[in-house]
Amino acid sequence: MLPHVHSDTIGVVVIGRNEGERLRRCLTAPGISGLTTVYVDSGSTDGSIELASSLGVETIALDSDRPFTAARGRNAGIAFLVENYPQLTLVQLLDGDTEIDDDFIVAAEAKIESESTIGAVSGRLRERSRAGSKYNRLCDMEWNHESGESDAFSGNVLLRIASWQDAGGYDETLIAGEDPELSLRVRRKGWSIHSIDAPMGLHDADMHTFSQWWTRTTRTGHAFAEGADMHKAAGHYRKEVRSIGFWAGVIPSFIAASGLLGFRHRLAWLGLGALGIYPLQWWRIRGHRLAADDSIDDAQLYATHVMIGKFAELRGVVQYHRNKARGTRQGLVEYRASANGTSSQDPTDSKAA
Repeated sequence: MLPHVHSDTIGVVVIGRNEGERLRRCLTAPGISGLTTVYVDSGSTDGSIELASSLGVETIALDSDRPFTAARGRNAGIAFLVENYPQLTLVQLLDGDTEIDDDFIVAAEAKIESESTIGAVSGRLRERSRAGSKYNRLCDMEWNHESGESDAFSGNVLLRIASWQDAGGYDETLIAGEDPELSLRVRRKGWSIHSIDAPMGLHDADMHTFSQWWTRTTRTGHAFAEGADMHKAAGHYRKEVRSIGFWAGVIPSFIAASGLLGFRHRLAWLGLGALGIYPLQWWRIRGHRLAADDSIDDAQLYATHVMIGKFAELRGVVQYHRNKARGTRQGLVEYRASANGTSSQDPTDSKAA
């Protein structure tokens, strides 16, 4: 156990589904050694439960009577710790694809205990294989948040159990965006959320194809739409949904409609001119990333995929509203396959989670 970590007050909840070797790295990380840890599994078929048990970790296997979600897993893990280890006051939440930094909990505990109103503390997450693909690079850039007080935390966070209880826990129906949604309710109860300037851990997105990235980004759009619908008065995700609608809906529709008029009509030329808005926006995003000290290659990669991603996000927005109109709910969206060919989930999403 690392010095200064209070093992009698901090527990760990790890959630996962078919994470394979990623889960082994997560559960054996020195940063959680000596802390009471529970692993919550969402229907894995790759031996994840057996692996966790062999490592001496307490396990919970969620049954399939209700849809699997990251929110459901986190609630189950925290509730287990509260019932069986009532002395715990803090819980480190981890996704099974994340290996926590050796010193993060020490630093996060010091921060969260410095003020009685701090409900959650996170840090800087990095991609394990940043150079492995451009999509991993994109994830690494997404994780780069400014330190200080913030509006939301993601799936890897040191959480004060009292803040989770006050807010009523995670909404288990959400397939994504569950962390920002809980963050909103945590702040409503008077708790603050902070990000510290310290490494939090290594995340393994293991994302190598456009199809994987598109699926993950579609899920983000779904989360934006659902969050905005749930908390209209608070304006939750209102800006994001409007941006998606403008760039992937309004502008393309205007261009298509004006093009049907033929170039003898004035509106057709306006539609052609509207195409120029996209490179201007790309240039603006590129400049923003350069100002944040990204390399030129990274800034251009990010700007390109933000623009393309609006169309994937629109697909997710449409999926949400279509399902709502039909009275159905979207199931778990998984973008990558585990080592045995089955799907694994990545609930971490800095934009929607």
